[in-house]
Amino acid sequence: MHPAFSVIFLTTLIGAGQGLFLALATVELYGAFDLLPAADGRRFYAAGSAVVLALLALGLVASIFHLGRPERGWRAASRWRTSWLSREIIALPAFMGAVFLYGVVHWFGWQAPGVAVTQTLTLTPSIALAIVGSVLAFTLFVCTGMIYACIKFLQEWASPLTVINYILLGGASGFTLAAAFAAVAEPAQTGFLGAWALILTVLALVFRAASLVRNARLKPKSTLQTAIGVKHPRVVQKAQGFMGGSFNTREFFHGKPRELLRAVKWGFLAAAFAIPLVLLWIGVPRGSAGLLLAAFLVQYAGLLAERWFFFAQANHPQNLYYQAIA
Repeated sequence: MHPAFSVIFLTTLIGAGQGLFLALATVELYGAFDLLPAADGRRFYAAGSAVVLALLALGLVASIFHLGRPERGWRAASRWRTSWLSREIIALPAFMGAVFLYGVVHWFGWQAPGVAVTQTLTLTPSIALAIVGSVLAFTLFVCTGMIYACIKFLQEWASPLTVINYILLGGASGFTLAAAFAAVAEPAQTGFLGAWALILTVLALVFRAASLVRNARLKPKSTLQTAIGVKHPRVVQKAQGFMGGSFNTREFFHGKPRELLRAVKWGFLAAAFAIPLVLLWIGVPRGSAGLLLAAFLVQYAGLLAERWFFFAQANHPQNLYYQAIA
């Protein structure tokens, strides 16, 4: 497939935003059970929510460039019963609304009255919004991943690993950013968030590697013989039928040499996983905001390459006919 940079930026930006919010919610829920020291509402939770909203807004801006008629984009939500894209369009603003309310509650300190759930846990407005926002964040991850995983004829995408990787990659980048943010705003939380960033990055590496191994073993379900109904063992395409390019040759094939795909694959494995793991391993014990921010920036650059590879690797069946020219 042809990678669209608008979608690449959309999915990586909102993924990092979702992961960052999950990090904020995790710290608050751990704090509610007295497993972590309390964090400052304005400096950590409200400011962190503002960063989340900024990432989500940037993702929305990027998505506009993928629309042929942006003024009609709202109509895409009308097919929510059958379309994962429509569900994503509904889940994203709902998530943004929850994040906004979460930040407002912490900014103004609206924590009372709370509802006692257990002897040790009181359900305050911020905790309720943390739970609701987390559910919406995971819902958005699933919707985004299923947009691609539900396309059965693209074998590279049609796997549960697609959804799992969207969740883990977004979570890893979000927790890495949260660790860098905590090193500045709430140093007491840096070790906890950095440890989770390490764990999620390792898990993301394991499952992304699993998807690479799986895709390398795939065999096309269609051949030139089955496509045209001819059983001869040797069928060769001689012409495409027209001289110029078309929508099919532009949108369903990346047009890049295999050497570039191989270089991008090893590049994103290094930038999205190996280098951030080293920077996190060094930066977390020191509480170094510089090293942790560098880990996030390198990881995000790697995720851009990973997402480009994700789209480019998908081999549309129509390329049996068109890729000889594309």
